[in-house]
Parts: sequence; C-alpha cells; structure tokens
Amino acid sequence: MRSMSRRSFLNTSVAVGSAAAISRIIPGAWVQSARAATLGFFESEFGMSDELCKKALDKALSKGGDFADIYFEHTISNWVSLEDGKVDRAYGSVDLGVGIRTVKGEQTGYGFTQELTEESILAAAATAATIADGAPTAAAKSFLRLETENYYPLETLFSDISLAAKLPLVKSVNEKCFSLSNLIIKVNATMHDQQKRIMIVTSDGSKAQDLIPRSYLSASVVAEKDGRQERAGWNFGGRQEFSYFNAAVIDRLAEEVVRRAVILFEAEQPPAGEMPVVLGPGVTGILLHEAIGHGMEADFNRKGISTYSTMIGKKVAEPFVNIIDEGITPRQLGSVNVDDEGVPGQATMLVENGILTSYLHDRISAKHYGVKPTGNGRRQSYQHYPIPRMRNTYMLAGKSTPEEVIKSVKKGIYVEDISNGQVKIGEGDFAFYVSQGKMIEEGALTRPVKDINIMGNGPKMLQNVTMVANDLKLHEGGTGACGKDGQSMPVSFGLPTCLVKSMTVGGVQKQGA
Repeated sequence: MRSMSRRSFLNTSVAVGSAAAISRIIPGAWVQSARAATLGFFESEFGMSDELCKKALDKALSKGGDFADIYFEHTISNWVSLEDGKVDRAYGSVDLGVGIRTVKGEQTGYGFTQELTEESILAAAATAATIADGAPTAAAKSFLRLETENYYPLETLFSDISLAAKLPLVKSVNEKCFSLSNLIIKVNATMHDQQKRIMIVTSDGSKAQDLIPRSYLSASVVAEKDGRQERAGWNFGGRQEFSYFNAAVIDRLAEEVVRRAVILFEAEQPPAGEMPVVLGPGVTGILLHEAIGHGMEADFNRKGISTYSTMIGKKVAEPFVNIIDEGITPRQLGSVNVDDEGVPGQATMLVENGILTSYLHDRISAKHYGVKPTGNGRRQSYQHYPIPRMRNTYMLAGKSTPEEVIKSVKKGIYVEDISNGQVKIGEGDFAFYVSQGKMIEEGALTRPVKDINIMGNGPKMLQNVTMVANDLKLHEGGTGACGKDGQSMPVSFGLPTCLVKSMTVGGVQKQGA
C-alpha cells in the first residue's frame, strides 16, 4: 500500500463527532482480531516500509548524529459522559503522525509531521538532523523486530465496541450511586477508552511495535446534608479490556465514591503542627511518586538538579525500605511492553535495603552513566521526544501489620488519599492536600479529618519512614497522569501502610494553642 497523507486518511471517514462515529472512520480492513492488529499495521495501512525508514534515518543522521529513531503513532480515543441522568457528551478523536529524533551527545534534534508521506517524513528527518554539524553517519541496513512480553493483551479492539455497549455502564453507575444514599444529589459518570498503536525504528537496527490500551470508568458525586454540600470522585481502570467493566466493578466504584462523599459530613480539621503521619495503602503512593520518584529520574541527576545526584550507593532510607519502578505488572496503567525508545519493559530497583541503587534512564542518560537503559524513555505523543519518566512506582511491603503501625502512634494523622500536590523536584519540598483521612488517637483510628495539608521534604520523609506494613496495594485507577516538561504520561503508584515519624500538618491551630 502506498504512503497516505493525513488528509487522505481522514477524507476516507465521516467527521468524528461522537464515540459512535469513531468506529466508522476505521477502514473495514482494520476491523480484525486484536491479536493480529499490531504487527505490520503501519507497513500495510500506511506504506511505512523498512526502505522508507532506512531513508529517513539516514537523513536524520546526514549531519553526523550519534543515534536516530522514528516513532509512528496512531491513537483512537473515545469518551462518553452522563450527568443528571442524561448523556451530555459523547465524542472521539484520532491522532496520527510520526516523530523523528536525532541525538548528538546529550543534545536532541526533533521533527514531526501529521503527514505520512515520504516527502513530509524526510523533511521532519532533515529538521532533526540540524542538531549536528558534521560528516554523515549511516543507519543500519536492516531492522530486527523486537520480541516483547504482552502485559495488556486485548481480545477485542476498543474500536470494535459500539457506543451502545458503553452507555449501560455509565447509566448503571449513575443509578447505583443514587440508590446508595439519599444524600446524593448529583452524579457524573464517564467511560473513556483508548487504543494506541506505535512503531519505533532505530538507527542501530531495531524495530518494535505495540498496541497499548487505556480505559477507565469514573464517577463524581455531590452530596447534601442540612444545606451543606460535599464532593468526591473515584475511578477504576488501567490497561484493562472492556470486559473488565462488569457489574462488580460498577458496584465497587459507586460504593467507594458515595462513601468518600458522605463521610466528609462527619469530618473536622485536626490540630496543626509536627506529628507522626501514617500513609495508608494504595493511592497514597502518589506522594512517593511526586516527592521522591521524580528525584530519581536520571535527567534531573545528570544535570545536577536532584538531591539524589550524588547518592548512588549511599543510604537514603532505613534497611527495611525498598522502592521499585517497573513496567511489567499486567494491566497496570504505567506498564509498557516496550518504552518509547524501543527498550523492552522491565523492573528497576531504585532503593534496595535503604540504599539508592539506580536512577530511571532513557538512552541519553544511560550512555552518560555507562549503564543500560531501564525502559523509562517515554513520550506523550509523536509530537514529543522521549525523556526519563516513571512507570509503576511503589514501595515494597514490609514485615509489620497495618494494625501494628497504627497502634504505634499515640497522636497523629492517618492519610487515606491525597490530591492537589506541589513539589520542588530539586529540593524535594512538597505540600499535598489530604482529601480523605482520620485522626489517630491512642493507637486507634478515630474521627475523619478534612481540609488539611501535609508538608515536608521528600528525601527527609524517606529517611523518616520508621515502619512499613505487609499490605502493599497498587492504585487501581485509570486516570493517573504525570506532568513533566510539558508532557503528560499515564503512570501508576502504590504503597503499603507506612509510618513517617514526623511531618508538618496544616490544620486549624497548633496543638496545645
């Protein structure tokens, strides 16, 4: 098949105005078994032959770059939302394009185009090549297809699932939320699905392809009692198949979001000051991600920005603290069969027995440090070049029980969920809003709390972790996204229950005042 421009591609379809329309813009030949939907997709549907890739890579290296790669992307995204019992939005989008990168030393040249024609691709490659100014180098003469594991297999493509099949999900969430409490006065439910095809071809002779799903079912509610309103939201998803969203998941979603809203009517602000903080399992891992994980991304260390830039091989936590970043947990939102540089998904131990053992590397930082890439080279889309990014980041389970951790605290705060955080990546200083939590009094969970912040320093917080429980839980959501350098990436996180012996809690007034 000859190369196809974006305009020609879109002209074969009707305008995309809803999730129903999205399925009609896919040529009939593309509706096929999900198992066979990836390999050869860009070659057969857009004419992206090895010969063309070789020509583009040679152009990208025409001024003497050290390395070049091509990143092809085709993404179909759908949303359907229900509010006040009615579907208020149903829409979709298609993204199609190619990005070409040239690396010279630690510098990056980048060009991209939405037109999948030879002329446009070579022009993008020429743009990328301008980062260098030397004699031409050549790409490999042939490309070996990379074999990878599949951590998120699809039996059915999302593009084959009709809007009619998705509507009952959001309607059921709506009805279930209202049925659980007469305090609920408003429900918004959303179903989102995405299938992203990528192909990465590198100048050193590698070729990788992937079909990446992303999906979630979310709900937000407003509850009212005695003229006062409270709000809460929750979601389930990840790299799940459509069949994941069954009646049991709908029930769990509705029960969780209603519980989170209604409990806030009992919540109060605790005293402020320095006190022990127990982080509950699961979603509180976002604190680990933001306050600590970013500081372990290799570009911040290569540039001397991170506190951890001189800490490899040194103690950063107690011996029972172990932190991992990986892309290999099935269906988890941060999992990757292959990263966006063509490196297979893998696991990277960041902190082992309290010692910092590795950073998170892309190809550039790996070469700088003389190590292998860790599979953390990720990019938002074909319009962006890859940089070191986290995947699924969490602390491993310890030996204590959650009950033992809580019992060890005479007076403190138990954090169930946090949001709206701010972090200074270099120093690691942070502040997070506690959206769900409880007081700990005499070793027991008591009153729910609200409208407080926890503040501190990430590296210091890690040093102050004095107990870790055996109840590691990964967040089960599908909306998690991390922003960095203008790029947003899907990630996940987790945590076992753990005790931080001292953190600053911003409440109504200082204890004893």
